[in-house]
Amino acid sequence: MADVNAASFEAFVQGWMVRQKAFLGELHSAHQQYQEGRRADVRPLIDRVISHYGQYFEEKSKIAHHDVFLIFSPPWFSSLEQSFLWVGGFKPGVAFQVVNTALGDLTQDQKEKLTELKQETKVKERTLNDDLAKLQESVADPPLVGLARSQGRLCFSGSFVTDQGSVPNTFKEKLENLVANADALRTDTALNILKILRPAQIVKFMASAAELQIKVRSWGLDKDSQNGGED
Repeated sequence: MADVNAASFEAFVQGWMVRQKAFLGELHSAHQQYQEGRRADVRPLIDRVISHYGQYFEEKSKIAHHDVFLIFSPPWFSSLEQSFLWVGGFKPGVAFQVVNTALGDLTQDQKEKLTELKQETKVKERTLNDDLAKLQESVADPPLVGLARSQGRLCFSGSFVTDQGSVPNTFKEKLENLVANADALRTDTALNILKILRPAQIVKFMASAAELQIKVRSWGLDKDSQNGGED
């Protein structure tokens, strides 16, 4: 059943990435209009992009409910994409890196609000790291606990079992809740950043985030393909 669920979600991700590329084209076009002084209403586009991400997290929650361990070592991601995983997804703080790289026209007030939000996000990230470490400590060996504390993520496999030969359901439920909380932090962080930015800045931020995601996936898949061909 896990293989069926993984294959189904992998197909969803592939389709989602196709739509992501289409949105990137729309975002680039909207940004170009702003640069040319044509102030079109971009709110409908922004709302559609937000909905697009919402769809991803909704489908992800379903696969996590079926088999939460797949979220920590997703076969639908390249090795490069997996190397960026933090509690089953990208680290919320990455969004601030995108803002700093993409936007050079932030006001002082915006910078101060973003700095405050970033500090709040870091505190919540540390809390999730600690929660993951404590959860692992109840069933895992010390080396795994150290990995959780240092990286905030774990690659689970069929060999990760208790003395009874299986992972307790309570552990799975707690791990699923942890992923849900991490996804909520990812979503809330991005939405709070959008509240600070102006419409033109939101468009550029979204375009930069989508472009980064698409490039990382493309590079990762190419690298895996090359490595596979060398075997």
